[in-house]
Amino acid sequence: MRLRIVPDIVSNQELTILSPETTVREATRIMAERGISAVMISDKSTLIGIFTERDLVRRVVAPGLDPSVTQLRDAMSTRPYTLHPHDTASEALQRMRANGVRHLPVVDGQNIVGMVSIRDLFAVVLDETTDDLRQRDMLLFDTGYGTG
Repeated sequence: MRLRIVPDIVSNQELTILSPETTVREATRIMAERGISAVMISDKSTLIGIFTERDLVRRVVAPGLDPSVTQLRDAMSTRPYTLHPHDTASEALQRMRANGVRHLPVVDGQNIVGMVSIRDLFAVVLDETTDDLRQRDMLLFDTGYGTG
């Protein structure tokens, strides 16, 4: 898998970046509206954390915190694992697996570029596998090569 994170996987993405003062209730409302399961947290344009559905369960619901008053700064995962735009899809999958995460923010220096999810990478793997199988069939069954 040699596809690069940018532009092969992340391109023209609508970034969802919230401040650490945002309440968990507001963050989850935004997540539900946009159909996403993670948001990036930034303080003065620097990525400082990520808030995921898993954080909601483990850091808010399970301990019985009130999402209307709990701020993201108190519920987010700090210092998230990240990707660089030139990283490959394969490197992203390896990083996710090694660290037990399903979302990786993409940063270039201090600039937040996007977010990659396991779902994004699954789609890439599925497309590549389909192409590989099609090419194998063409080779094995002599279809699509030469004049036949």
